[in-house]
Amino acid sequence: MRLDGKVALVTGGAQGLGAAIARRFAEEGALVFIADMQADLGTGTAAEISAKGGKAHFLALDVTQEESWIAARARVEETAGRFDVLVNNAGINIREPIEEMKVENLDKMLAVNVRGPFLGIKHFLPLLRKSGGGSIINMSSVCGLVGHRYTTEAYTLTKGAVTLLTKTVAVRYAKDKIRCNSIHPSTVDTPLVQELLKNPERRQERLGEVPLGRLATEADVANAAVFLASDEAAFLNGVALPVDGGTVAD
Repeated sequence: MRLDGKVALVTGGAQGLGAAIARRFAEEGALVFIADMQADLGTGTAAEISAKGGKAHFLALDVTQEESWIAARARVEETAGRFDVLVNNAGINIREPIEEMKVENLDKMLAVNVRGPFLGIKHFLPLLRKSGGGSIINMSSVCGLVGHRYTTEAYTLTKGAVTLLTKTVAVRYAKDKIRCNSIHPSTVDTPLVQELLKNPERRQERLGEVPLGRLATEADVANAAVFLASDEAAFLNGVALPVDGGTVAD
């Protein structure tokens, strides 16, 4: 198995894309900490993974709070004794254009989408270094690579910040055998997106920008995360990996 013996933590892992990544990691042999604020959903996802023969624990985490990250690091170290893969997946999108964006909503997005990965890296770098290296995977977006006409400015701002945070960490901590890469999905086919795209015009907008002609799936993104977490990607560092069907190439 591609992640056999590795210990990983996935933020926002209780449901959606985070849960898909956690399941794939467990299928490939990793012990996965599902870090989330939604205890019922997170415990259920961990139980589902365990019932299928995988190894998973739920871990309560508010990515915006430093003390929560400190407690998470202590729990992982006490439970697993080592650490190999951090996936900063948790994120939010408050869909207000710049002229209507409330300052408090901008602050919420910055707290989750930027402060969260920053604090996660800050507090888990020591565990990765102690284990002799590892992989950090930051979930950005195609909106972290290009301006996107259908996405609000605040979301693009936060995802662009994640892109350059990734590259800075990659070059500074390569000496410790710690790799840091980002994943940049186009629109992912989730229940929330299906609801948003019930409008035929909006759905055609999103499909029309993808050369492969479909939305990304959770499996598409989870498989990319498995690759970056695995030793197969041992020489990939500072890479911004689009999982977008060719969207940013067009």
